[in-house]
This record gives sequence, structure tokens and C-alpha cells, in this order.
Amino acid sequence: MDPVVGNIILIICFVVGSGLIVLEAFMPGFGAAGISGLILEIVGIVFTGRMYGPRWAVIATLLVILLVGLAVFLSYRSIRNGRLSRSPLVLKDTEAVVDTENPPAESPWAGQEGTVATPLRPAGFIEIGGTRLTAATSGEFLEKGAAVVVVGTEGDHLVVRRK
Repeated sequence: MDPVVGNIILIICFVVGSGLIVLEAFMPGFGAAGISGLILEIVGIVFTGRMYGPRWAVIATLLVILLVGLAVFLSYRSIRNGRLSRSPLVLKDTEAVVDTENPPAESPWAGQEGTVATPLRPAGFIEIGGTRLTAATSGEFLEKGAAVVVVGTEGDHLVVRRK
């Protein structure tokens, strides 16, 4: 094999493999990215051993472990304190603190009646006086055209029940 092509294959295996292993930390699910990354890293180490000998294969193994470990550490630190900690993709396992001294302002829509614009299963859209709003029920499904009354707010949507 041509040494230039061999080196390009090695670089691709190590870079893409490391990226897939780090990506696995952020993706819920089966683990295909991590397994693929691990396979690419092993292929890169085997190619290194065949092209340059076992000493370089061991050095490549140690470098891969060091770089992947550093990437995982930096990602974890960013999730805890950095830019990723403010991302909506990172789930927080803390409960919301309720401010009893300053309760949230009641929605101007509370108590108003409207109709279901799209089926609520349990979330969808309602219409009040020609204004389309996001809404959800407490779990029941409502068909389009059903009459509803707004009973409160939850986050960025209204909570409704059948009239």
C-alpha cells in the first residue's frame, strides 16, 4: 500500500473514530456511534501496527485513549459548567424551585372559552377570539371543534379542559 494512502486511512480512522466515541456520550439510544467509533479506532491501530510495527501501534493506542479521555472530560465539564449546561439538549435532574413570595402572574387567557383548532392529544392548538394558541389537556384527548375553557398555564402553553 502506498504510504500516503495508508497515512490518510490512519488519520481518517482515528479522527472519525474519536468523534463518534465522543458523539456517543450525547446521543441516547442503541450505541451505534460508539461501536462504530471503537471499530474505527481498532482498525486504525491495526493499520498502524502493520505499517510501522508494534511499537507505534502501542503508542497509537495510548494516544487514542488519552485523546478520547480528554474529549470526554472536556465534554463532561462543559455539560456541568460551560456552554452545554445552558443547552436545552442536556436534561437537568433537579426540581424547579417554587417562589412562594412572588407567584407567577395569572394568564390573561385564564377562564376564557375557545374551541379546539387541532386535535388535542393531549397537546395541540386552540382558538380564542380568532387567536391561535398552543394548549394541552391534563391527559384527555379532545377532538377538533370541541369547546374548551382555559384553566391555567404550564410553561409556554395553556392548560385547558372540556367545557
